[in-house]
Amino acid sequence: MVTNQAYLFFIFILNGVIIGILFDFFRILRKTFKTTDFVTYIEDLLFWILTGFSIIYFIFTFNNGEIRLFMFLGIALGIFIYMFLFSSYFIKINVIIINFFKKIFGKIFKIIFIPIRFIKKIFFKPISFIFINIRKTFANLYNKIINITKNNKKQENNVKN
Repeated sequence: MVTNQAYLFFIFILNGVIIGILFDFFRILRKTFKTTDFVTYIEDLLFWILTGFSIIYFIFTFNNGEIRLFMFLGIALGIFIYMFLFSSYFIKINVIIINFFKKIFGKIFKIIFIPIRFIKKIFFKPISFIFINIRKTFANLYNKIINITKNNKKQENNVKN
């Protein structure tokens, strides 16, 4: 019985370490990608949902749904151990790795989009030039119509006086 509880305590320490890694995963995402407040709220909600599912899964899988205080102490101890021993290294290494891949993918996307920029210059510049000239022509026509109507109103006012 004592060995079973020690085993469960160790399992819930591992659950705490997993929760710490999950927490750091979201911290790494925030350090490497700029996110809006709304995305941060969604990430926080997702973290708590995943944490809750993890705890419930471990409780039902390893202790048949029985809740004991030492389980939560094990989770807290696991989070504490992870945060003070491994968290800073985990974050630094993963931020470096993600930034490295961001640079590589950024260069790949630049190379891929070179033909698209070229096609855009060839096809869309003339089309935009045509639409700009059409817009200017209609604007000039509109201004002429406005001026004609103003002049007609002035002439009508002069005739009445």
